[in-house]
Amino acid sequence: MLSEIRIIGLGVIEDATLDLDPGFTAVTGETGAGKTMVVTGVNMLLGGRADSGLVRHGVRRARVEGRATNVPKSIVQQAEDRGGEMDDEELLIARELSSEGRSRAFLGGASVPVSVLGDVTGDLVAIHGQADQWRLLQPARQRETLDTFAGKPVLVPLQEYAASYKRHREVEAELTELTTRQRDRLAEADRLRFGLEEVAKAEPLPGEDTELAAEEDRLAYADGLRTAATNAADALASEDLEATRPSDVLGLLALAKQLLDGEREHDAKLAELADRAGELGYLAADLAGELSSYAADVDTDPARLSVVSERRSLLTNLIRKYGGEQGTVDEVLDWAKRSAERLAELDGSDERVELLTGELAELDANLAELGRQIREARIEAAQRLGVLVSEELTGLAMPHATLSVEVHETSAGPFGIDEIEFCFAANPGSPARPLQKSASGGELSRVMLALEVILSDTHKVPTLVFDEIDAGIGGRAAVEVGKRLARLAEKAQVIVVTHLPQVAAFADRHAVVLKSDDGSVTTSGLVALDDDARLKELSRMMAGLENSDAAQAHAEELLALAAERHNKPKKKKR
Repeated sequence: MLSEIRIIGLGVIEDATLDLDPGFTAVTGETGAGKTMVVTGVNMLLGGRADSGLVRHGVRRARVEGRATNVPKSIVQQAEDRGGEMDDEELLIARELSSEGRSRAFLGGASVPVSVLGDVTGDLVAIHGQADQWRLLQPARQRETLDTFAGKPVLVPLQEYAASYKRHREVEAELTELTTRQRDRLAEADRLRFGLEEVAKAEPLPGEDTELAAEEDRLAYADGLRTAATNAADALASEDLEATRPSDVLGLLALAKQLLDGEREHDAKLAELADRAGELGYLAADLAGELSSYAADVDTDPARLSVVSERRSLLTNLIRKYGGEQGTVDEVLDWAKRSAERLAELDGSDERVELLTGELAELDANLAELGRQIREARIEAAQRLGVLVSEELTGLAMPHATLSVEVHETSAGPFGIDEIEFCFAANPGSPARPLQKSASGGELSRVMLALEVILSDTHKVPTLVFDEIDAGIGGRAAVEVGKRLARLAEKAQVIVVTHLPQVAAFADRHAVVLKSDDGSVTTSGLVALDDDARLKELSRMMAGLENSDAAQAHAEELLALAAERHNKPKKKKR
């Protein structure tokens, strides 16, 4: 439960702390004093949206802090996983809002995304206000309320139903795509099959296009290659032995070495140069031999050139059709591999259709069975819920009002085969009509409270916050609302912002939001009331005057009535 709420710089509240205990705490105050800021602050702790306009004028940021005790281990673990820690067995939850609209959240002292607060505190605190009452008019909220009340008989099969329904939608969508796009798939398969046959017929090899290009160049220029090699070989080693002075490289190198050898014994450096001339002669001889061999091997083959040119033309056509940006045979081979896989997938579509059709039939049967099971449980729970709410409404000064929960069968949807509708009749003999068309604001408030009292046994949230749930109620009905809230506080911590003294009188603790005005700035603070101060506040709420004898007498009677419920007699102070 919450042990403390502190609000700083929010709305008219400058700095206020509300200490909380188990049971029923009432928060009251004059109109405009800022008591609704308590609910706004709690909503911020729940990760709700926060308007920067709520930041108090003249301050940079508003801050709301909440301390929770007896926190479940699962929530403690979530806080620790995010770097937070407990403080004296309490979990500190905080939210800051800057005047520029920036928002920060803290859990156990660690900074966390604002969304994390909603994930964690949603299991600790629930807020019920007038907006929640109107949401109760929505079919989805009515269904959720009934399912929560029904418990496991609905929630367990509903979980399995939801998973089956999701899979049913997926299978149905895939089947639709496979059947509606059958013509496109057949055309795609034909195109792929034609292309694969064309590639297979050509039997291209990796890198073949590069090798063929080089061979074609060599064959096209065979005469030039042979002539160049022959002339180069002749220049290196001429066979003209009649010349008195050699003109080829080998002859000149031999002559140079002969001349150097004649004088090498006179200088070591010259001897080294003579040896180098000899080495060059050996290298030139090897090169001349290789050139001669190359020239002999070069052969002009017009037939081979024609074959290579035709092969290159075939490969170029394949590359143009199936190649990529680089324009190579390797890309054609990659395309063929991918296309073969895709073709296998397309050719297997008929088998896939058959498989999915069978699965869809199984899912239909499973959904029908689960839907029937959920429907039966909902009908049984709807009857019980209607009776219990009607009994609660009798206790809330609506002795003739009844609530019935209708379960209408419809086509299968994500939450079963039912539509849930709450119907209300305020008077005997009046036909039950949909709640949104028949209940006034005050009646809706009491229906909401009756549901909350009943659901408290099935949907356990440690702290319940009610924001003027008594709107539109007065007189005896207000007293009954106070009694019901006190009864609810026996099972949960209840915090109620109210304007009715009949409700506040039944609280275990009473805090008031006091407003002060120095002529220029209005501030508010929270003050816990003792018995005397509480009597004055209840008198003010009744008559608008703290010292009205009549109002004080009425307030004493209310407190005495509440004390009787708690078996705590109160002494009158007249």
